[in-house]
Amino acid sequence: MLLNDCKQKLELTYPCSWVYKLIGREQEELQAAIAEVVQARECLVTLSNSSSGGKYLCLDVELVVVSAEDREAQHLAFKAHPSVVLVL
Repeated sequence: MLLNDCKQKLELTYPCSWVYKLIGREQEELQAAIAEVVQARECLVTLSNSSSGGKYLCLDVELVVVSAEDREAQHLAFKAHPSVVLVL
């Protein structure tokens, strides 16, 4: 059973603000990963959540993306970083 069988393409007007949720184990490591990936780009980083056992935490990273390719490239760069467990 499919919960969401919607196959519509996401339509955004660029440039636009986009939020990535990064899940990792250490806040300092995640913040270093963010600095490495976004480099000189301006971004807003906020603590979003942490697991009940304290093993994982989530940081929200909001930044302006200029195209769909840019949005995807940032996602892949975060995903490839060893300090990032999961990107949403």
